[in-house]
Amino acid sequence: MTSDVGSQLRKGVVEFCILGLLEAEPTYGWKLSEQLVDREMIASIGTLYPILGRLRAQGLVSLSEQDSESGRPRKYYSLSSKGMQQLQQFRDQWHPFTATVSELISSKNPSKGEIE
Repeated sequence: MTSDVGSQLRKGVVEFCILGLLEAEPTYGWKLSEQLVDREMIASIGTLYPILGRLRAQGLVSLSEQDSESGRPRKYYSLSSKGMQQLQQFRDQWHPFTATVSELISSKNPSKGEIE
């Protein structure tokens, strides 16, 4: 078992966190990475682009270019309808899953008996 539990947990959910952010609004990579880095879901922007590439390859995210103030077009990522379906499936399973895990790891888990 790995000693960095937080890292393993983040790896399991970061793609769905990205889909959730993109549901709120289409956004460009740098802004998306800032939101994820600030919440310690990814280490750096370099972590984000391979994930976005996988999400695009799976048809969960789409990419478009929009003019920016700098003159160069900015790439915006948005949630596809398939991505919305995946996000909803994750949401449907997330709450029951986390409730079960919380119950199982609780110090008051009935199957373990009360801790003295």
